[in-house]
Amino acid sequence: MSGASPALGTTSPTARRIAIAAATIGVIYGYDIGNISGALLFITEEMKLSPALQGSVTTVLVAGNIVGALLAGKLATAIGRKATMLLVVAGYAVFAVWSGLVSDILWLDVSRFFLGISIGLSLVVTPIFLAESAPAAIRGALVVGYQVATVTGILIAYLVDWSLADSGNWRLMLALSAVPSVLVLFLLVKLPDTARWYVLKGRHEEARRTLRLVDPGADADRELAEIRADIESRHGGRLAEMFRKPYATATMFVLVLGFLVQITGINAITYYSPIIFKEMGFQGNATVIGLPAIVQGAALLATIGSLFIVDRVGRRPILLGGIATMAGSSLAMILVFATGSLDGGGSWWGFAAILVFTAGFNFGFGSLVWVFASESFPARLRALGASLMLTADLVANLIVAQFFLPIMDGLGGATTFAIFLALAAISWVFVLRFAPETKGRSLESIRTYWENGARWPSGS
Repeated sequence: MSGASPALGTTSPTARRIAIAAATIGVIYGYDIGNISGALLFITEEMKLSPALQGSVTTVLVAGNIVGALLAGKLATAIGRKATMLLVVAGYAVFAVWSGLVSDILWLDVSRFFLGISIGLSLVVTPIFLAESAPAAIRGALVVGYQVATVTGILIAYLVDWSLADSGNWRLMLALSAVPSVLVLFLLVKLPDTARWYVLKGRHEEARRTLRLVDPGADADRELAEIRADIESRHGGRLAEMFRKPYATATMFVLVLGFLVQITGINAITYYSPIIFKEMGFQGNATVIGLPAIVQGAALLATIGSLFIVDRVGRRPILLGGIATMAGSSLAMILVFATGSLDGGGSWWGFAAILVFTAGFNFGFGSLVWVFASESFPARLRALGASLMLTADLVANLIVAQFFLPIMDGLGGATTFAIFLALAAISWVFVLRFAPETKGRSLESIRTYWENGARWPSGS
């Protein structure tokens, strides 16, 4: 029997609807974090915003992300994965429209804070919904597909912003994501919750029925028994245990790695690349919004490329290569700004550096970093590990979103990218020293590495 995963077309109608719903939510999420980059040019002009106030439009979204992520686990357990997903897409629709209707910076920030809460919920619950709902044979492909959908959403956001650049209609740029949100809301209503949540609530017959809907060829009773066993194995995980031996080393590793993912500057590019391109000397709103669309196209290709080779070359080489690429691109940006070559050929060298920086991130950090949180802990602590990494990631994102523009305005582009170069160098050394190569190893083997003080047992 072939080990290849079946195509999505051979799965059940319910599984296909789950895949379509998750992909659509991934696209909406990507769109909602990418659309501000172009819209901010016109918001700044209309509302006369300082660099600090420009940063606040993005920062409040990330602050909302943190609140949503902190609420997501308890909410998804209390009311269900499906009900939480319905709240997410309803929030996407309502707050996207609201942000397009406001007339001053205060209400724009308020609407984007609540949109951020919806995104934070989505960051936690959508991967859970996918992992618990999808048939085992295509689960990995669907999780990867969600990541690709997110990058695709960012690309679509830039293309929409570019198409509206001549009119400067930032309200439509922000509000358009309400359309797919309403459509996916109707799709989600028809889906069951996950079998795992039904088991958590003691609703075993509904769990069995859901398993048969999602994967008619599977042994529903055997899968139910496995779900019960996994729930029992996860019982008893506590946050305090994460910071005691033998898991304290793994906890510090995922916290630092999660922080480095964002503090190295990727969302400075995602949120503010049109402003960066203006600083480089590019002229015209269509140009400075269109160039980021090309950058995100390269990011999408890099993400797909990483997924094709990770199982052949391993995780450490891809992570180290991606971070080294970011460092080299930061050095190029320093030279572009420091030499004053911001016109003609110099600005195109800067564009190339931004493109390569973004591709390097998505090839390394963007594609692989979340794998470590799921591999570093036993089952009962795995969700906590992912939550800790996400929290560190969002805190760093908040710092970048708030301070990038004031630092660039006050210290200049060369100094700003020198900071990113230093952070990339720190990240490279950290990964080289602490990240294990886990290619081809079982979860139990990887857990033993961390329980053994971040060393592979002899003979392993």
